[in-house]
Amino acid sequence: MFVDEIEIAVSAGKGGNGCVHFRREKYVPKGGPDGGDGGSGGDVIVKAITNIHTLTDYRHIRSLSAENGKPGDQCNRTGGQGQDLLIEVPVGTIITDKDLNHQIADLSREGQTVIIAKGGRGGKGNAGFTSSIRQAPSFAEMGDLGEARNLKLELKLVADVALVGYPSVGKSTLISVISN
Repeated sequence: MFVDEIEIAVSAGKGGNGCVHFRREKYVPKGGPDGGDGGSGGDVIVKAITNIHTLTDYRHIRSLSAENGKPGDQCNRTGGQGQDLLIEVPVGTIITDKDLNHQIADLSREGQTVIIAKGGRGGKGNAGFTSSIRQAPSFAEMGDLGEARNLKLELKLVADVALVGYPSVGKSTLISVISN
């Protein structure tokens, strides 16, 4: 059995901060708060595909991270969500959390996906904190941090052909003649 393995750190995106803003118009003297909510951060998703056969694409990469959420804006506009990070691995990959020494997923079928790290939730803007008592809040909520994990990706393959024999009988010579 041939085992190809890598270790990689992944982190989901941080949620965007809420906005503090007050409505200003010419004939509206006290417009009130209109700060929007922040967008949520991107997730880290692993997908098994059949087009690749090894993990060598990620051999020299030490860390990957999804995009952060955008902050909220004036006029109650919600910030944009962070772009998800899609990691494509070959079918037969086992994903293990290195810190907890716990197997997260065994991707044994084509198209199988698993969310490894969830993105942070976006913060609430000052318009979300209004009430009958607090009519003009001058604060907003910060966005939450996304999850971060240290992973070990392990690919298990079963050999198609095996050469068995005593030492110095020509196994290496045979392979060198029939292959490049």
